[in-house]
Amino acid sequence: MAQTINHRRNSMTNNSVARVATLLLCSIVSLACYSQVMEGTSYYLPKTAMKFTLTVEKTQYEPGQFAGYAQRYMKLDDVQLEACTTYRLIGTSMHNIALPDTAKHFTLSLDKRYTISTVERTDNGQLLAINAEPKRVAEPVPFVPARKAKVLNPKDFMGEDILTAGSTAKMAQLIAQEIYDIRDSRNQLQRGQAEFMPADGQQLRIMMDGLDTQERALRQVFEGVTVKDTTEVTLVFVPTENVERQLLFRFSRHFGLVDNDDLSGVPYYITVNTDAKAADDADAQKKEKKDKDDIGLVVNTPQKVNATLYCENKVLDRYEFNAGQFGGTESLSGALFGKKLTTKLVLNPLTGGIESIKEEVLEK
Repeated sequence: MAQTINHRRNSMTNNSVARVATLLLCSIVSLACYSQVMEGTSYYLPKTAMKFTLTVEKTQYEPGQFAGYAQRYMKLDDVQLEACTTYRLIGTSMHNIALPDTAKHFTLSLDKRYTISTVERTDNGQLLAINAEPKRVAEPVPFVPARKAKVLNPKDFMGEDILTAGSTAKMAQLIAQEIYDIRDSRNQLQRGQAEFMPADGQQLRIMMDGLDTQERALRQVFEGVTVKDTTEVTLVFVPTENVERQLLFRFSRHFGLVDNDDLSGVPYYITVNTDAKAADDADAQKKEKKDKDDIGLVVNTPQKVNATLYCENKVLDRYEFNAGQFGGTESLSGALFGKKLTTKLVLNPLTGGIESIKEEVLEK
C-alpha cells in the first residue's frame, strides 16, 4: 500500500515539474515573439483598384383599380393591365481606391540607430507616411436619394355617390364623370367664367392646384401608379494585366445588375492598357541593388494605366490613372533617417509611390 502511495506522489511531482517546464518554455517563446514584433512594424503597399458607381433608376408600375375601363370611359388606349418593374442605367462614374497588396508585405525596422519617430498606416496596414502627416484622399460626395413624392389615395377625393355605387362599372363611370367635371371647372376658372371667381391671383393659384391634385388622384384608378426610385450600386475592379474587352458586368432592364453569366443582361466591357515591359525592368533593377542600411522600407514605382468602358460596342468612358501594382518597387536606404539628418516621407495613398520626401537637419 505504501509503495502505491509513493508511486502516485512521484507521478504527481513529475507531472508538476513537466507543467512548470512547459509554462516556462511558452513564456520564453512568447517573449521572443513579442521582442520580434517590437523591433519593427509590418505594412503593406497598395494596389490601385477601380471603384465603379452605377446610378440606377428603378420604375415600379401598379395598374389602376379600373384599368380595364380606361378605354371605355377615358379613351385611353395604352394603359397597362399588369404590374411591372423596370431598371434603367442612367449614369456611371469611377474613382480609384487602394487595397492592401498581400504580395507586397514588408517589415520596417525601428532600430534605435534610425530617427523614425512616427509611422502612419491605414487601419488595414497600408503604409502612408514616416515622420510626417499622411496625405488625405478626397472622398466622393455621398449619394443622397431624392425624396419620394407622396402617393395620393384616390378614395380621399371620392364622394359618397362614388363610394356607394352598386357595381365596379358604375363606380368607374362616376369617377370618369368627376374627372370631366374637374376639367370643366378648371377651364371656367382660366377663362374667368366660374360662378365663384377667386378674389386675387393667389387664391386662383390655390384653387387651380387643388383641382389638379384631385384630377391626378382620380386618374390613378385608370392609369395606375408609377413610382421611380434612384439608387447607387458599386462594384470594384482590380486591374492586374492588360485585358481587351473583358466582361465587367451585365445590366438587365427587368432585373437591374445581374451576374456575369446571366445572359438576360446587356454586357459592359473594360479594356486595360499599360506598358507591361516597364514592370519587368523595374523588378530587375530592384534585385540588382543591395544596401547595407536596408531597413525594410519599400515604395511602389507606379505606372500609368489607360482603361476604357464599353457598352457592347459603344465607348462609354475613358480613364487614365497610376496604379501601384504596375511598375515595380524601390527600396529606400535607412541612411535617410540618420542621427544628424532625418527625412519626412509621404506616400501616395492610392498608388504607394512617393508623394513627397523632405530632408530635415536635426539639432545637436
